[in-house]
Amino acid sequence: MSNQDQQPPWGKKHKPQTPEEVVAQLINKLQDFFSDKKTPPPPGDGRAPAGPPSSPFANIGKLLAVILIIVVLQGVYSSFFKIAPSEVGVILRLGQYSRTTPPGLHFKIPYIDRLYKVDVENIRKEEFGFRSRTPDQRAVIDTRGFDMESLMLTADTNVINVAWIVQYKVADPYAFLFKVSDVRQAIRDISESVTRRIVGNMDFDYVLSNRDLLAASVKAELQTQLDGLFPKGMSGVSIGTVQFQDINPPDQVKPAFNEVNEADQDMKRLVNEAQETYNRVIPKASGDAKKMIEEAYGYQAQRINNAQGETQRFNDILAEYNNAPDVTRTRMYLETMKETLPNVKSVYVIDKDQQSPLPLLNISSPGGQSTIQPKSATP
Repeated sequence: MSNQDQQPPWGKKHKPQTPEEVVAQLINKLQDFFSDKKTPPPPGDGRAPAGPPSSPFANIGKLLAVILIIVVLQGVYSSFFKIAPSEVGVILRLGQYSRTTPPGLHFKIPYIDRLYKVDVENIRKEEFGFRSRTPDQRAVIDTRGFDMESLMLTADTNVINVAWIVQYKVADPYAFLFKVSDVRQAIRDISESVTRRIVGNMDFDYVLSNRDLLAASVKAELQTQLDGLFPKGMSGVSIGTVQFQDINPPDQVKPAFNEVNEADQDMKRLVNEAQETYNRVIPKASGDAKKMIEEAYGYQAQRINNAQGETQRFNDILAEYNNAPDVTRTRMYLETMKETLPNVKSVYVIDKDQQSPLPLLNISSPGGQSTIQPKSATP
């Protein structure tokens, strides 16, 4: 079966034309439109072409008509515009601010409204003291030739090398476009000025050990100065982050600085060791001293209380003795015997007429055998 048999009944299907073919057809149609030549008569006909000669104004009118059509088509095409999700559109009408359009499809008056697209989601950054390179998809930091940006003088007249990054976003698209002629250069100049002034008011050691506080101070003052340079605080940008990448002394003095740093670390280590010994010994000695003092106070109070108690007891016994001497004497004797006899192992009973000790039963000895004391009795 041939290709003609496979064609659909409504005719041959045209394939999509390429842009070159479309342009070529358009040029051919324009040439035919402006051509003054009529279709040539058939061969063999000796008659001359009929009709008056064409006027030159006719071609001008056709040209103006084509230009008008092109202008209208271009105006219709340019009246619709699309804003990406990360962008906003600023519309100027006859050179004056008209409105700000959010992301999406919008309409504007052609040839009267002018559109400016601003990326408000992208985080822009400015680098000071170095530049980031990305050869072969790898990030490389280049610090050569940027010493004029990074070298600063501290309050104690020391030179320090500071490298930092300022990140910012567009906060007001209209102010960003028309209130500042060069936002990037303004941020660089003000950031460098603020950083140099803050670092110049601090000592070398403070700058090295407090980079976070330094970055926060630079961020706050940078935003304040940017807003203060323009009416109503419309700088158009919002400072997001200030990061200090590297804070070091210059390469020429790094060996000496390392030696000083090592000596300072040794000094701090010795001071910490001494403080540790002090904290271990002094509190213990203080505690022992307080303990001895408190024990002395306790012993003093005990002796005084005992003495006062004995004195009071003696006075009470004396008063009772004065009232009943015999009874008191007997009671004191009995109380003394009651306390003494339990600790006595041997008892001697002596009679004035007895020439030798009287043997008694030793109750405390095993078997209860009697023992005779060898000691002679005294009359």
